[in-house]
Amino acid sequence: MIVFMIALFLFGYFCIAMEHPFKVNKAATALLLASLLWTCYIVFAQSYLPGIEEFQSWLSGQKFSHLSIHEQVVNYVTNVQLIENLGDTAQIIFYLLGAMTVVELVDVHGGFTIITRHVTTKHKRKLLFTLAILTFFLSAILDNMTTAIVMIMLVRKLVARRDDRLIFASVIIIAANSGGAWSPIGDVTTIMLWIKGNVTTSHLIPELILPSLVSAIVPAIVLSFSLKGELEENVEKYRSDSDADNFTAAGVITKRERNIIFFLGVGALVFVPIFKSITHLPPFMGILLGLGGLWVYTELLYHRKPHVAESQKARITKVLSRVDFSTLLFFLGILMAVSALKCAGILGDFAQMLEDKIGNFYVIDMIIGVLSSVVDNVPLVAAAMGMYPLATPADVLADPMLSHMVVDGQFWIFLAYCAGVGGSILIIGSAAGVVVMGIEKMNFIWYLKKVSLVMLIGYVAGALWYILQANTIFPLLGIGG
Repeated sequence: MIVFMIALFLFGYFCIAMEHPFKVNKAATALLLASLLWTCYIVFAQSYLPGIEEFQSWLSGQKFSHLSIHEQVVNYVTNVQLIENLGDTAQIIFYLLGAMTVVELVDVHGGFTIITRHVTTKHKRKLLFTLAILTFFLSAILDNMTTAIVMIMLVRKLVARRDDRLIFASVIIIAANSGGAWSPIGDVTTIMLWIKGNVTTSHLIPELILPSLVSAIVPAIVLSFSLKGELEENVEKYRSDSDADNFTAAGVITKRERNIIFFLGVGALVFVPIFKSITHLPPFMGILLGLGGLWVYTELLYHRKPHVAESQKARITKVLSRVDFSTLLFFLGILMAVSALKCAGILGDFAQMLEDKIGNFYVIDMIIGVLSSVVDNVPLVAAAMGMYPLATPADVLADPMLSHMVVDGQFWIFLAYCAGVGGSILIIGSAAGVVVMGIEKMNFIWYLKKVSLVMLIGYVAGALWYILQANTIFPLLGIGG
């Protein structure tokens, strides 16, 4: 059954990677995969669980002695393992739902024009670095896909030549992914690590901001040599469906009201880590608090505008229809699928094999980062978290080699960097890359020839910067895991 579960997961992973050729949404595959793997596991569990210490410990505290082994196992799988893993996954899903709704609300009211309207330079290289830095820091607050969309639509309005626009688009992809890696709310993988308690804001930001910046700036410098001179006048002004939506919603509110929505939205996102550190409640409670506040403000706002047609009012109930629920269902499916492998002991065995064959956790993290350019980084990080349990101080006393596996240990911090930044090596390796590929009709082969090697150099440069600071600079300053 173990071999069958591994084969099933690999086949499902292949189908997810081949989403476009197969014309089957990856969310459908992930949900099907999760259901099948848990079905296989509960069938297999009767021969596996009785010899596991956790099961024996749970059984000793329950009044199940009158039940058969089969019934005891079913109770443990359904009432303990399944519920616990579903709870962990639900925290991530609800956080993402709240954050995505906040971002869509700001977007539909034209809030991001506060940022983009200040970009006025006509010099190509200066504009490239301006957009790279802006994308880098904006992605740390928003998700990298939304940031990439906002910036690429700005580029389409400013840059006329397609060859130049592809360079700008490539740098935006790189900066968006690098920017998301150093913030606890900037990328799904860092959100996962943060919510599960593997990393904290106080370590993630100072330890990864410079390596992430290096990984973005190095490719930007190299690619900037492809640009020369001033921008040409862009006669055709590109507009997307989202632009049209923004125009409709933004047209019924004042500039002051639009600014308030923008700052409330960004404030709600930035406040989440503060909320978590003060209350010790999970992050999804913080983002729901912010979303609730925005919901109340917009309802009161539109209540004061009875002259505006209801079809022009961008209420939260309408904004929810813009949220990408298929992506949320994909995360639900793939995280639950990975949790089935973890419960079956497959990930633990794989981790032990990597430890025996490779040993060096820097190399293991960098391999995960390179793999994330080919396949989705969410299941890769979920698998790594399942393979390597979070170490406690008692574990470190027993085995000092586990010191990099504790909270804010180098393994987890470096994993956040590698999984977030590595997706830029290929254009299909991140949500930001895929969405820009669709908007700009960017060719996979073009990106492979022009950008991939440059990005690989940036990825390695940032990784080496992290290793250098983690082993020399930070120890002198008393910082780091």
